[in-house]
Amino acid sequence: MAAAGALLAPACASIGRPEGGARDTEPPVFVSARPAPGATGVKSTRLSILFDENIQLDDAFNKVIVSPVQSTPPSVSANGRRLSVELRDTLVTPATYTIDFGDAIKDLNEGNVLDGFAIDFSTGSAIDSLRISGMVLAAENLEPAQGMLVGVYRADSVADSTVRTLPFERVARTNQLGQFTVRGLAPGTYRIYAVNDINRDYHWDRSEDIAFYDIDIRPSVENIEVTDTLRSSLGTDSVVTHPGLRYLPNDILLTWFNENYRAQYLKDYARPTRRTITLGFGASCDSLPLLTIVNDTTAASRRIIPRDGWNMLQVNPGRDSLTYWLTDSAVYSTDSLRLAVSYQKPDSLERLVWTTDTLRFFFKDPQVKEKKKKKKKADEQAADSLAADSAAAAVPLTFLSVRALSGTTQELHHPLRIEFDQPLAAFDTAAIRMSVYEDTLLVPVQAPRLLPDSLDMLRRILAFDWTPGAKYTLTIDSAAVTGIYGDHNKPFKHEFTVKPEEEYSAVHFTIQGLAPGEKAVVQLLGNSDTPLYTAPVGSDGRAKLLHLAPSTYYARLFLDRNANGRWDTGILDSIQPEEVYYFPKPLKLKKNWDVAQDWNINELPLDAQKPEAIKKNKPKLRPGERRERTDEDDEDEDEFGSSDFLNSIGGNRYGTQGRPAGGGGLMQNNGTRR
Repeated sequence: MAAAGALLAPACASIGRPEGGARDTEPPVFVSARPAPGATGVKSTRLSILFDENIQLDDAFNKVIVSPVQSTPPSVSANGRRLSVELRDTLVTPATYTIDFGDAIKDLNEGNVLDGFAIDFSTGSAIDSLRISGMVLAAENLEPAQGMLVGVYRADSVADSTVRTLPFERVARTNQLGQFTVRGLAPGTYRIYAVNDINRDYHWDRSEDIAFYDIDIRPSVENIEVTDTLRSSLGTDSVVTHPGLRYLPNDILLTWFNENYRAQYLKDYARPTRRTITLGFGASCDSLPLLTIVNDTTAASRRIIPRDGWNMLQVNPGRDSLTYWLTDSAVYSTDSLRLAVSYQKPDSLERLVWTTDTLRFFFKDPQVKEKKKKKKKADEQAADSLAADSAAAAVPLTFLSVRALSGTTQELHHPLRIEFDQPLAAFDTAAIRMSVYEDTLLVPVQAPRLLPDSLDMLRRILAFDWTPGAKYTLTIDSAAVTGIYGDHNKPFKHEFTVKPEEEYSAVHFTIQGLAPGEKAVVQLLGNSDTPLYTAPVGSDGRAKLLHLAPSTYYARLFLDRNANGRWDTGILDSIQPEEVYYFPKPLKLKKNWDVAQDWNINELPLDAQKPEAIKKNKPKLRPGERRERTDEDDEDEDEFGSSDFLNSIGGNRYGTQGRPAGGGGLMQNNGTRR
């Protein structure tokens, strides 16, 4: 027994993960299929595909896609090494069918993904084998479009309404890098689109994202020599060449946008306070609504006869949210207010027509409820009922609220903004005073006027030529400001210090790659890819971004074709979105530091420009895989990156079709620079 125990001891100690060879990093390998790839005359709707190892499926319902498009999604399942597919639609004859699995297939143990696997077969006597490949990016921020539907129509069948009403003839989905390949194409000329197809109807609806190509595409194939490196069992390498095929075009770039179409319907309405009502619309109001009080009842005491101008309208910048300040006490004192609201909304042909809804706005005053609760409690306790009733009946004195939107630190080149809690009826500008500290003395300075804010009627702007580093005091006397309800302000005092010049940084870009006379705008971005500062590119190719808070920034440039200073989306089959480029490195700005930076917008391919640190749609890592280090990861590099990282990700992922001489990028629209 002692010997047996001795033998068992080491066996128990060795329980755990068995030692093995190198980690499996290879995806499953296709072995065979029934019907075979490229088979013709196929009648069966069932397919069986065999791989060299056990597999699993990842989101097959969304990732597996069939051409010609199917009204009913296929049934896809995995069992061991076998993948089974059942097409639930009747097969069309003759037609070339493509089942594109995208990146849905991976091995069972390590999760290695087999990306871009597809099976083709034909129900006729021949198979169509041409392809169109490329990439889809977001037009505004160059994010890879993951899982987006890419589809084609024959060019001679495309009319104005085709993409809005008819399903695509052949389709594919983009992978995690935004890449796609539409397979099984017959010779001919095609129009290509990409949509996010939220409702899975295989065409575009106006609220969905869309990308289109400006010109017709004629796919082709050419013979090439493929070079492979083979390694022998002795560890020696040998180079061999063999014939191959290249399908063109293989570098189409589609940039998606959204037309921002929203139906102009009444989305919601409310009465958040006794003196305000709100209307929310699905889109910007081309024409403002008309409001009419219809509180006529048989009880004369409840009949409202408002004077003219019984409300004051506050419109938000997007014109889709309206706040009406009720200025007539006979109106806002009523708990239930019934209004006839006339507004425009689209009819069945999407034409705006006037309609009228009768809406009821209720308001329950929480203060009244609290007063009743207190009175009841006082009655139950038999306390001083007279005092309790007097307290309940007392009307509290209210004041107009005033606050400065900036804190104790004022930006040097920004105005000071003051906000009130209701629209203003009167403002005594003589009661506004401003002083500046000189050493320890407070010296009066000429106080500027408080100007209306065009974006918010509750705010006033105090524009002033601030002295860098100076400390100011702004005061507004009591009762200097009167609101529309007769409320006055309490004495207001705001002390603040203006930032000195040395607290700021600046960037001076010299832009290369713009066509002569081409307008452009540079945006500095934060870590969330949101614009923080903006400057136009001058005729000399320079853009100056001054008075920047020290931080790490990223830069984006867009071509401002209509010179309106903002990025504009496209219009389907008519206008492409304005082109966007990224500066591929972070900009680390310090206090009192000016940076001069050259920027060639065509130095890198478009899909390699956006810094990894601010990308949102990043490919998933394989088990055990690590992302490449970026410039910002290396502390030993200089402030603007001097490693070979950018060179390592450069180059054209898709070949050279449509590439302009000397520039990077994919083939965009009509073959122009991208």
